[in-house]
Formats: sequence, structure tokens, C-alpha cells
Amino acid sequence: MRIDLGARDWTLRACGPLNHVPIELARRLAEGIPATVPGTVHTDLLAAGLIPDPYLDRNENELQWIGLTGWRYETTFDRPAAPGVVELVFDGLDTIAEVELNHHVIATTVNMHRSYRVPVTDLLADGNTLAVTFSSAVRYARAERRRLGDLPNLGNDEPANFIRKMACNFGWDWGPKLVTAGLWKPASIDVWDAGRLRQVRPLVSVTPSGDGVVEIHADVDGSDGLVLRAQVGGAEVAGPAGSALTVSVGQPRLWWPHSLGDQPLYPLTVTLETPDGSIVDTWSREIGFRTIELDEQSGAFTFRVNGVPLFVRGANWIPDDCFPHRIDAARYDRRVQQATGARIDLLRVWGGGIYESDDFYAACDRRGVLVWQDFLFACAGYPEDEPLRGEVEAEAREAVVRLAPHPSLALWCGNNENYMGWFHWGWQQELADRDWGAGYYEHLLPGVVAELDPTRPYVPGSPWSGSPDRDTQDDDHGCVHIWDVWNERDYSGYLERVPRFVSEFGWQAPPAWATLAAAVHDDPLTPESPGLLHHQKAEDGNGKLARGLAHHFAAPTSTEDWHYLTQVTQARAIRTGIEHFRGHRPHCMGTIVWQLNDCWPVTSWSAIDGAERRKPLWYALRDAYADRLITIQERDGALVAILVNDSAAVWDTPVELRRITVDGEILAKSGTTVRVPPRDTVTLPFGDVAGNPPQELLVADTGAERAIRFLADDLDIAYPEPRFETAVTRTTTGYDITVTARTLVHELAVFADRLAPDAEADRCLLTLLPGDHATIRVSTRYQLDPARLTTRPVLRCLND
Repeated sequence: MRIDLGARDWTLRACGPLNHVPIELARRLAEGIPATVPGTVHTDLLAAGLIPDPYLDRNENELQWIGLTGWRYETTFDRPAAPGVVELVFDGLDTIAEVELNHHVIATTVNMHRSYRVPVTDLLADGNTLAVTFSSAVRYARAERRRLGDLPNLGNDEPANFIRKMACNFGWDWGPKLVTAGLWKPASIDVWDAGRLRQVRPLVSVTPSGDGVVEIHADVDGSDGLVLRAQVGGAEVAGPAGSALTVSVGQPRLWWPHSLGDQPLYPLTVTLETPDGSIVDTWSREIGFRTIELDEQSGAFTFRVNGVPLFVRGANWIPDDCFPHRIDAARYDRRVQQATGARIDLLRVWGGGIYESDDFYAACDRRGVLVWQDFLFACAGYPEDEPLRGEVEAEAREAVVRLAPHPSLALWCGNNENYMGWFHWGWQQELADRDWGAGYYEHLLPGVVAELDPTRPYVPGSPWSGSPDRDTQDDDHGCVHIWDVWNERDYSGYLERVPRFVSEFGWQAPPAWATLAAAVHDDPLTPESPGLLHHQKAEDGNGKLARGLAHHFAAPTSTEDWHYLTQVTQARAIRTGIEHFRGHRPHCMGTIVWQLNDCWPVTSWSAIDGAERRKPLWYALRDAYADRLITIQERDGALVAILVNDSAAVWDTPVELRRITVDGEILAKSGTTVRVPPRDTVTLPFGDVAGNPPQELLVADTGAERAIRFLADDLDIAYPEPRFETAVTRTTTGYDITVTARTLVHELAVFADRLAPDAEADRCLLTLLPGDHATIRVSTRYQLDPARLTTRPVLRCLND
């Protein structure tokens, strides 16, 4: 029997030194305020009306005292009526906690990423007081750094590498510094009598002949003579508790990422029973049958699912909220739906965040999105001393066992960018012979995976070149991160590299206008106004945005133009990279864009902003990640059309190649029919394209797919004054806007969120040639002014 302690009344008080607490709040917080479990101090203070929203304006700066203060949660509960062993179960305590029951300390914790189970049968009274006191994580981490000696840390200005806590709580180049505390996951009372399933670990595999095999390892507490039973796919086996069970399922339907097939899931139920068949405890999950391999031969980095090589169309995932307890199953599902809508088939859970809720992985299981799971190390050297080493092993063991049943889980990865630091950030000289975490990535973590989840591949880090002695930026080996392009160069720099796999690259842009306007209230609102700068966390972020624009456009003269042009540039940059890398398959076999989502309203590399709105980058991903792509690239000094077919079917299509003027005049034209085999490419030459570059462009057209390449940069293109006609029709879900082009209309967008908070267009950044027409569908619950839908700043194009 499990009793939810979150249903009890909880009280939160500030405790310990209160010198950082604002004087006007000190008395109220010493007396106590209502609290929620699961929850955090920040959200409890916000619910009580004692602090402003940390996501708005510069309020974050006013709330740093919270992370420097101690906090005490208290509740009461009655003795459970059911007989048996009673245990307190905490799914997550954030982070430095002391647990008391009836004024007796029963547990201390130092790890946000673990659960805790404490036997309390003999300590119970008829009425019980439970208290959890959290010490400042900031103070703890600083003290550990003083004790052990400093280590490199690029991620933030606090020693997050000395504590097992979500690193981005301490700030990141896209996130605020909001150092949380609290019971961030459910807390409960567990009562059991005859026995319980302490841990169930199914290992799922598929034989060469296509049969499914589930090997079940269960750790059991309880009396002798109990029976373990497992049922899946119509098959059932039983045996004595403590022994492993193997269930065979004849020819199950295979689970695939959505880009390759369907996602059949099979309920697996494991029961613990008495000899007479009475059920003592039950564990159940949905599993999928599939094989996953990582081919690293000869420098490759190729995922194979059920034996099929996959060009990964991926995005990186960060925590979707600074306060993760606010992310429910529906929100996870919305985000995964947005990923599949952009044709993303893999999400990489980045190592500076958390092991996500099972709801996240379940959504990926259902919707066919593979998960690359980092262990939680990022951009820093980590001590390998106790108590950290023991905590790392304990959390890794728990995470592997918890997540292994999910068919979406494809890869375990030791860390994010720590080998990059070793090779490129001066760590070798700084660290000398000190431990810095390599022992975790090269020994401890692969050992845990080999023992507990041998069905999945493991790599020590991202980036990773296949050897700890080989530079992580070796394009001929493993996976790379490409950040010099955003930090130092124009996005055309992507075209200069052909890696085997790119697991991070990105370009910034601000959030959607409605998100920005709701979060920042500067008057006037400009790129350099204080609130907007506060929502730009990257070092010299606005400077990099400006330099990125300067390669292509005249300097914007209004905030509206800046917002539009930065969005265009982000979308173009990433599409440029993806199309280039996809055109080089099978040498290159994947791209994982930084990043899918945001945790708050901020200028960042995301495709989905902190208010769940799609940025133009999302639409560019949807186009660049299409199963069938046509792109115009340079090969051996000549321009060619490359047809990329990532579907399982042959692509037979007519192709027309044209060289035209910006006014639509055809200068050259040729046509052919092409057969592109499944998961392959075909290249077609354009021939001589010498002419007048500012006046000309190339078009490759299949009828369903089109690629356009201008022969000069935007600053030099002789854009015509845009002429087009619009017609707006009211629909049951919003408005249809039909645009008929009389001239070239480049990067056409409708920013409907400027008119209503829920308004969203189904297409973005279209290029129309003279005579083309397109319909953009806007969904909204609000009544909008049709005239405003078709004029600036809602309707924009580059040549307006």
C-alpha cells in the first residue's frame, strides 16, 4: 500500500542564518507558509505572493537570496492502519537534506538525482511529524570546492561540479540562476507485508530469427517461498523469487523510430506471489522489441535500428522548466509532438540537466523518438573523491535500471563536452595529474551499463572521437560539436566541414514576439534595453547576433526588423548546416541541433521558445529534415542538385533545373527523371552558371519539393520591390491567408502571435517566384483584423 504524502498539508519555513532573507519577508518566512509536494521553494514563495515571477524582466536578480538560505518543510500524518513494514519513500530531494521523523534524524542526502527509501516502522506514533530541512546547495558546493581544490567549470559561475544537482540551476548560457530546494518529486509512505519487488530490470532483445526475448531480473524483499511471474505478448513464465526469468515472444512486431516505421508496445507485467497464487506486489511497463547498435568501425558513428542504418535527424533537449515538477505528462507529450512535427527522430537529453520523468520517455516510446541519454556531467572537471564518487555510482545504477525498459532509449553517453575541455580549453595544463572525471566516463559508467543494460551502446562523451587520446574535433572519427561557426564566423562555415556525425551545433534568435513582450516590459523595447539583455545569457550573445546579421543584411533600424532578421538568420544557418551534412551521407550519418526547447523566455538556440511557441527555426527543421529533400550544394567547384531519400521506398521523380533572373525570366532549363534508392542520394549537375550573380538564382524542382539558391548574398541581390496580392478567409480554426506573388517574394512569414497569444501559422519563411501562390493557415481562438494579418509587422518578407 502506498500513501501519497503530497496530499498532506505541508508548511515551509526559512531556517538557519536568515541574513540574506529580505527584512520584510523574514518574519513571515520564519512563521511558515503553505507548501506543495512535489514542489520547490521558489514556486511556494511565488504561490504565496511573496516574490515576483523569476521569469519576468530582471526579477531573477532579486531572488538570489533563496539559494543561499536554508529551508524546512513539515507535515504530519497518522500511523498507517495496514500492518507490515513501513517505509518513507522520497523520489527526489533537492539537494542537501536532513530528514526527521518525530524529531529523530533518519536520513541525510546530498544528491538531487537519486531516490531514497527509509524504514520507519519502529519510529512511528499514532500521530507523526515529518520534517525535511534543506541546507543551501550554493554554500555546500562552495565548501566542497574549498575542501577538494578547484576544478575547471565553463558552465556557470558556481561550483556546480562539486554537487550532484542539476547544473543549469546555477545558470547557463541560455538559463537563469535559480538555485532550487525542495521535495521536487513525489513523497509517500510505503507499507508492505509478505514481500515487495524492490527493483525490476527487464532486458529486451530480438533474436536473429525475429523472436523477442525478455530477460527479467528482480530484486525481492520478503519471506521465503515467494513466486515471481512475468507476462508479455501472450507468453507467461514463473519461477522462484530471486531467480531470473526469460520470456520468449514469437515474432513480435518491431518498434521503430517514427522515421522508419511503427511503434508497437507490449505490456509487461511482473508479479510477486505467494505459493497459493495471492499477489503480493505488481510491477508493469510497456516495452518494445527492437535492436539498437552504434557502428563505430573505421571512424563511423552510425546508429542501426533493427539492422537498418539511420541518418539521425535530431535535436538536443534541456530541462523544459527551471522547476521540473511543473512539467506534467501532457506538457512532455506536447513537446515530443512538436519534435515529431519537425521530423525529429532523436532527442539527446543533455548532461547539465536531469534524468527526465518517465513521462518524457513514455512519450518518446509512443511517438517513435529515440533518446540519447547523457549521464549528468557537463562542461566541467569533476572530483573523483568521496562522497561524490559513491553518489555518482548510486545515481547511475538507479537511472540505468529505471530507464532501461523504454524502447526509445538508444544510447548512454558519459558526459557533455568534458573531453572538449581536455583537448581545447586548457585543462591538461590546468589539471596536471589531478582526477577530473575521466575515471567515471572510461571505467565506472561503462561498467554500470555493461552490468545492468548490456542491450545498449555506450560512448564516453559528446563529442567523442573513438579514443581518449584522439582530438574530439577530428571530423573523420565519431561525433563532433561545431561551435566556432556561431561564436566566431558566418554560418557558411558549416560548409567547410564534413564530419561523421554532428551532435551539437546551433545559432541563436530571440523568442516569438508574444513570448518576448509578455516577459520583458522595457519601454522602449530594444535589442540593448536592460530587460532584453537580461534575457540574453550567452557571452556577447547580442554581439554575435549582430555580426551574424552583418554578413548578410544591412543593420536593422528597428526592433521589429532586428527580431525578424535574427529569426531568419537562425533558420537559414541551421538549414544550411543540415542540408550540407545530409548531402554527405553515408559519410555523415546524423545531426543533432542545439536545441529543441527552452526552460524560460530567453534569446537562445531553441526551435521552441519558453512559452511553447514555434520559432521560424522549427519550420526550417521540418523542411530540412523531410524524408525527401532536394538541396543545391557545391561539389568540386560546381553547383549541383542533390536529392536525398531517407525513406524506405524508392523515390522516382521528375526533376527540373532552372537558372532564372530575380524577375522570373528563364535563362536556362533542363529536365530529367531520377530514381533515388531508399536511404541514398543522387546528384545532378547544373552545368555552367556563369552570368550576373546579383540578378540570378538557381531552382531545382520536383513538383513536390523545391530548392532555391541565390548566386549572390542578400546585401548584393537586386531584390525587386515586392508585389503580391493577399486574400484572407475566415475558417473554423482561424484564418487562411492566400498570397499570390507578382514578383520574387523571399522569406515570407506571418507572425500572427503579434495579434493574439495563441495565433500560430502552419508555414513560415516561404520563397515565392513570380506567379506562385501559397496559402498560410493561421489557427487562433480570437477574432483578428484581416488587414493587420497582411501588413507589417505581421506579414514580412526580406524584400519588403
